[in-house]
Amino acid sequence: MRNVTLILDDGSRFSGKSFGYEKPVAGEVVFNTAMTGYPESLTDPSYAGQLMTLTYPLVGNYGVPPFTIEPNGLATFMESEKIHAEAIIVSDYSYEYSHWNAVESLGDWLKREKVPGITGIDTRELTKVLREHGVMMGKIVFENEELRMKNEEFPSYSDINYVDQVSCKEIIHYFPSGTSSHSAANSSFFIPHSSLKKVVLVDCGVKTNIIRCLLKRNVEVIRVPWDYDYNGLEFDGLFISNGPGDPDTCDAAVQNIRKAMSNEKLPIFGICMGNQLLSKAGAKIYKLKYGHRSHNQPVRMVGTERCFITSQNHGYAVDNNTLSADWEPLFINMNDGSNEGIKHKRNPWFSAQFHPEAASGPTDTEFLFDEFVKLL
Repeated sequence: MRNVTLILDDGSRFSGKSFGYEKPVAGEVVFNTAMTGYPESLTDPSYAGQLMTLTYPLVGNYGVPPFTIEPNGLATFMESEKIHAEAIIVSDYSYEYSHWNAVESLGDWLKREKVPGITGIDTRELTKVLREHGVMMGKIVFENEELRMKNEEFPSYSDINYVDQVSCKEIIHYFPSGTSSHSAANSSFFIPHSSLKKVVLVDCGVKTNIIRCLLKRNVEVIRVPWDYDYNGLEFDGLFISNGPGDPDTCDAAVQNIRKAMSNEKLPIFGICMGNQLLSKAGAKIYKLKYGHRSHNQPVRMVGTERCFITSQNHGYAVDNNTLSADWEPLFINMNDGSNEGIKHKRNPWFSAQFHPEAASGPTDTEFLFDEFVKLL
């Protein structure tokens, strides 16, 4: 096992051993408090550009499921087509795994996808540093390579448009029957397929389970690149997905959302980054100190005593104080009071900062998909 060091931009250093692919990487160091779900988290496009620290001490004991593809082109057990996190950092990696659905170890998967993994790190101390200071940029260097890396500057996470890196590059059409089709943006692909409702999904880094949740509610999904102007198409609802990075890098998506809002009867639903981009049509966004990344974030539906346990993965939040008079918070985080969703007072527009589709995590709020489909 090769010696490896995590260096934060404040000079903090954490030494460990490599169990994944051996290459130096840099990115934003974040922590996730979930106890399970590393296959889903690693393949979540929202982790692009980040070094993911897992606070649960033992990782890898249930291995990795097979990477199988359904007839509709979606991965069966993963949230995208590959690992998007830059690296994974754990306290104790389990070299032995046991699970009915496992086909390989976490370490072998990381090596196959050329993603570093570090074990032997004091993740409690690392998490305490990140909580006190806030998320920081960091880099992973291997023994005998530090001299080459030490003078390299840390990249700026907020300056990179990660959404553009992970979004689809062409239009993909999914049918509830279980098939999908690709088409060029200038084709005549959008011929009515059936009497089913059609939803345009703006892909900012969409998780596969979001598409699954829509398809199982018997709607057709038209997945478009994040900056594609879909306003000339015929569709019944607009969905804005999750995604990585700073929402300020996605102005083209915001402009297209504003155009769509000219139709006050058009149902709009946003998740995670989708909440932020919908809000940016009239409110301000700020960066959280260390973000929400876990399976146990409690949120309350505003105006009620209904509370839900939610799965989350985001580093930015909507400033409730900047919402215009036509908008109001829909959910509030019970830990820090931050915004967890908004809704329009008259029009069928709403969003959630958390992940009602989970994968992994609790499914307490999956009913939001039902509410969206009812509006179509």
